[in-house]
This record gives sequence, C-alpha cells and structure tokens, in this order.
Amino acid sequence: MADKRQVPGIRPYSSPAGGWGALRATAKAVREQMDLTEAPLLLLRTNKPEGFDCPGCAWPDKKHTSTFQFCENGAKAVTWEATNKRVTPEFFARHTVSELSKWSDYELENEGRLTHPMRYDRASDTYQPIGWDEAFNRIGASLRNLPDPDMAEFYTSGRASNEAAFLFQIFAREFGTNNFPDCSNMCHEATSVGLPKSIGIGKGTVSLEDFDHCELIIAMGHNPGTNHPRMMGTLHECSRRGVPIIVFNPLKERALERFADPQDPIEMSTFGSTPIASSYYQVRVGGDAAALKGIMKALLEGADRSDVLDLAFIAEHTNGFDTFTADVQNTDWVDIERVSGLKREDLERVAELYARSKATIVTYGMGITQHAKGTANVQQIANLLLLRGNFGKPGAGICPLRGHSNVQGNRTVGITEKPTPALAAGIERAFGFTPPLHHGHDAVAAMKAMVDGRSKVLICLGGNFAIALPDPELCADGMRKLDLAVHLNTKLNRSHLLIGGESIILPVLGRTEQDIQESGPQSVTIEDSMSMVHASRGKLRPASEQLRSEIAIVAGMAKAALPTSKVDWMHLVADYDRIRDKIEIVYPDFDRYNERIRVPGGFRLPLGPTERLWLTESGKAEFLIFDGLNEDDTLASSDILALSTIRSHDQYNTTIYGLDDRYRGVFGRRDVLFMNDEDLSANGVEHGDLVEIETALSGGRTRSMTLTAISYDIARGSVAAYYPEANFLIPIDHQDKISGTPSYKSMPVRVSRARL
Repeated sequence: MADKRQVPGIRPYSSPAGGWGALRATAKAVREQMDLTEAPLLLLRTNKPEGFDCPGCAWPDKKHTSTFQFCENGAKAVTWEATNKRVTPEFFARHTVSELSKWSDYELENEGRLTHPMRYDRASDTYQPIGWDEAFNRIGASLRNLPDPDMAEFYTSGRASNEAAFLFQIFAREFGTNNFPDCSNMCHEATSVGLPKSIGIGKGTVSLEDFDHCELIIAMGHNPGTNHPRMMGTLHECSRRGVPIIVFNPLKERALERFADPQDPIEMSTFGSTPIASSYYQVRVGGDAAALKGIMKALLEGADRSDVLDLAFIAEHTNGFDTFTADVQNTDWVDIERVSGLKREDLERVAELYARSKATIVTYGMGITQHAKGTANVQQIANLLLLRGNFGKPGAGICPLRGHSNVQGNRTVGITEKPTPALAAGIERAFGFTPPLHHGHDAVAAMKAMVDGRSKVLICLGGNFAIALPDPELCADGMRKLDLAVHLNTKLNRSHLLIGGESIILPVLGRTEQDIQESGPQSVTIEDSMSMVHASRGKLRPASEQLRSEIAIVAGMAKAALPTSKVDWMHLVADYDRIRDKIEIVYPDFDRYNERIRVPGGFRLPLGPTERLWLTESGKAEFLIFDGLNEDDTLASSDILALSTIRSHDQYNTTIYGLDDRYRGVFGRRDVLFMNDEDLSANGVEHGDLVEIETALSGGRTRSMTLTAISYDIARGSVAAYYPEANFLIPIDHQDKISGTPSYKSMPVRVSRARL
C-alpha cells in the first residue's frame, strides 16, 4: 500500500503470524485483564491433565500432556474469562439499559465478569439483584404458564460442557419441546447434515496423529491463525517435513502464508519463519464447489484412471459414482473458471498433486459451510476424498474445523432439534419418561417464531444469540416480543439489553474456575474437533461467591419448572459422575465414561468411516452431485460483488477482545471493507474512500451500510467485512435451505462511493 494515500488505522504488517507479535499480544492481554503474578501459572494449566480445557478453539492437543499448549488467541480467551474486572450490582445501578445499549460490544464485555443474578426493572430501566430461588421460581412459573411447550426456545452456546448440554436437553425434552437453536446451526450445521448423507457421520474422520502420516493437505475456507490457532503448530510441523499444503481462500491470510512458532527458540532468536502454503489459490467467494469440480474433472480426465482413482475402493465402498462422473464431465471448463475465479491449469496442477499423494487430508472451515449451498460444498469435499479412497487409512480423511471448544460435544450429547428414535429410547431408559419426537426449531426458525409471537420464552445457555444471527433489526424485534429471556453468561453482552417482558441474567462459573459441589471438586468433559473426549477442571477461585455452575443452574430451573419431574436434579448436581453415568445409558458410545476420562488425554468416540463402515441408507459412502456451479445466479452479474463476513484477529465468535486486526494491517477500527484493487477501480472507488454497500437480492427490503474501502489482496469479485457488524446486510432467510445455516459468506452486494 506504499503508493496509496494513508488511511487512519490502516498500515502494512510485515511480520509472520505468531512470533514476537503473538508474544507481545499475549503479554498485553495478560497485563490488561489479570494479575501479572497469577496469569503465568494459569496459562500453563491450559490443556493439561488436571487442568482446564481452553475456552477458545476446538483444535486438539497431543495426548493433553504437552508442557506449553496455549497460543495467543487462547491466552486472550483465558484472560478474558479470568479477568480481574467485575460487573457488580453497583455497576448496573449506575448505568441504565438505555445507556448501555449505546456502548459497543467490545465495551460491554470489557467491563468484566458478572457477579450476581440480576433481573430487569422497567421502572428504573436498570438491572437489579435477584435471589437465586426467586429467579428459578419466576423462570419455572413462566414456563409452566405457556399454553404450549413449543412456545419456549432453549439456545445452547458451544462453550457449554457435555454435562451441562446433556442436562439442558433433558430439561427441555421433559418439558415437552425439541426447540434447540444452537450455535452449530450458524456454523457447521452443513457438516452435521451433509456428511451423514456422504459418509454416514456428521463429524471429521482424522485424528491429530493422521497429520504425522499425511502426504498432502488441502486447506479450504479457513483462517487458522485466528480461528483455530493451535492448528498452526500442526501445520508448522507438516510444512517442515515437506508436506505440500494447498490453500484455497479468497483472502491472503498471513497465518496461511508464513508462521513463526513462539515455542521454537531458533525461529524466535533469528526472527525467522516457516512457509505454510506451498500453493495459494484465491478462489472467488462462492466459487468453492466450482474449484472442487475442476479438480475432480481433471482427475476423471486422466489418461489412465487406474493410476489416478482408487477403483477397488470405489467399487467396494461407494455408491452413485457413475451419476457423479457424468455430472462432473458435463461441466464446462469455461464455467468452472468463471465461477471459481481460478485457471484451468491451476486446478489441473492441484489434481496432479492430489493424484500423487497416497494419503490426503482436506481441512475446511466456515468459508465452506456458511453459504447458500454449504451442505453441497461439504459433500463435494467428501467426493474428492472418495475418489482416491482417502478414508480409513493413516494420514487421510476429512477435517472440519469446529469453532468453539465443545460445539461438537453439545451435538453429540443431544443438542439437536431433530431427535431420533434411538435418542428417545435412550432417554426413556435413563430417566423413565418418553420425550417428544417431532422436529423443533433451529436458530433461524426460533428467531422467526419469536418475531411472529409464536415463541414467548427464550433460555440461553451461554452465547449472544441475537447478535450471532443475521438481520440484527429483526432479531432485536424478536427479543423484544418475548415474555421472558434468561441468559446464563460470564459477561454482559448485547442480547441482555434487548428487553421484552422480563429479562434475567444468571452469572455462571467459567471453565477456568473451581466447581465445588456436595461431593467435592468437579470436572466436566469436552469433545474436540477430532472426537476426543477429555476432562476439564478449573483451578481459579470463582469471580464471585454468587456464581453457580451451568449444571447447577440448569438443574435449578428444571426443578422449578417441572414439579413432578422424573429426574432427581439435585442428586445429579451433587456429583457430575452421576450425569456421565446417565450419558452412558443414553449413548452406548460413552461406555466406561467416568473411567476413561480419568486417563490423560481421554478417549476417542467411534467413527465408522475410519473403519470403512458407512452408516448411510445404502450402507456405502455416497457420491453426491452439486447441482450446477454457482450457489446464487445473482453473483454472475458483472456489477455484483460477493460479500463474506470475517472475524478479526482480536475476536472470537461475537466476542471482541480489541479493535486491532494486525495480520491484515487494521488497527483501532472495524469499519472497513476489504476490496481487490481492480474492483476498487471498476466501481469508481479509491483506497480510503467511504463506500455504500447495498444488498443485491431480488425482493425484500434494500439494506445498506457505509464503510471505508481499503485495498487488500482478495480474490477479484469478492469483498469482506467484519462479523457481526456486517450481519446487518444479511436477511435471515438468506441461508442454506438444507442445513438452515445463514449465508454469512456469500452475500450479493453492490458497492459505490458514498454520497456525503
């Protein structure tokens, strides 16, 4: 950008990801949030046996025994939770909800930890203290007074433990509903829905050890340096042993270009770094399926298929190959190039490398799933792997990169709006009641029901529900139509300020804090992205004596709402081993649960494809076609750009730790639109101009916002802006119709110079 005019807060960052910049950022997070003498010991307990699981990303650790397994953004997550700052009743007395509503999301959370249960008082427009028993009684009465159990919504955030999530779904199902909007609906639901159709299970199939044996990694639609940063250590190791890492991503991301491992004394002392991507292809936003079809078309056009395809595997283990082949062969290279934004020779080069690899892993993130055809995107990745038998052998498989550290575990232990007969039978075995079997609401359906007045009570087990969804004006309207909203959180967030009839905030223990119940100190369990289940035990003194665990709060609400419950809620709370015993009854895959979590590193849940067992209707893995190439015909128009929402490096999901995004050269601001130089010129815009971004969907109201356009290395035809601010541009109905996931990553927009 040296030849462009200077823009406040925009300056090049030339250092690698990680390195000294990461250590400085870690030190800053510690200095701003914690006691300097307390923080080092706490961080060294992260991801350790007898320690706690990082509340950040879901990337696993080797056997949970490493001596130093936290990263910059993990340190931010830990210090953000373990902060010395407090939000007390006195704070709420000083600040009305109307005033707090004008604060930024960063300012709200940066005030610190919630310390007391609080209830909104309309007369004073403030939150005021409420006793735990009174809070539970009010919640219980509101639920019992609903004419229909399906008028209640039970939202779950990925940070909840297996034990808390399991009890939460038992509570809701005994109450009589399957309304389980959860954060999976907004991120990897396309994985949960798409992969079972392809390979029989909605999870990844690789282990951490597979990365020690792979010969090729294809990374699609993710930014590991920010969103799953412990993965950088694994990619660093793979790159150093010569494994090609092929990246498909619209934006050039520093962590995928080069990385300096803060734990490598030579790299740190020499200010060196390691290249990560061996090849970097900037696919156009929304062009992932086209790129995948191009690679597969090149493979199928190989002179000798027996050298390129695993024909024996295809014959024995797959179904639908001929139909799939015909679809790919009938796809024109001209269309593949146009939609993907990539050249035929580049995709053929990738196909050649893939054909030479005996063990390939494909990793992908929300750049694949959060599209109007996200489910089909995921299935194309499975197709690519099936062509060469890259399941059920060392060093190979599919690796969806989950975000929050237990979002996968929540789904495993029952947070789903689509219950199966097996789940219902398991609940009846364990608890003696028959749960409902009808499908409930996912996140988008829940918000629509709230807007329509069909749902009147919302209970949030963590998270920032209204801000995580698209269409914030509609979501605010839905929240304000509720009779009751209940929020179980560690910190204040914007959803707490969207008041309907009544709002109650219940402060919870963080993962870093001691959880002591009747039988003594407790541990909870977490499932990482690779289906490893392990224990987490907090060590810090709780931020307030008023805090309760999520498990205890869920049980307190259930006991109040269900006076004739068949569940002995308080008995379960007294010793979390008892909850795990119940999980084992419902889910036989958790056999010897309590015994196995006491082994460092925990245990791995069974995954059929690793044994080449396919729990699909046909009993085989399925080749599934992508209908066409583009997910939205609007994107084919020459004046339309594809907007992707992204997270900054000072951010985790809706939590904003600070206002810098240093790897992208943005400091102290979030009001920017990343644009390709050619797109700037084509739209009559210069670097640093204020621009108006307007939605380009047919029908519905026009949405627009003003940002500062900045030049960035991003694929032509693609633009990017920060989440959740840019959610304003995304209608709630703009979603993958199969999975229900909002299309945060491919919104058709027009960009023009703002009229001042």
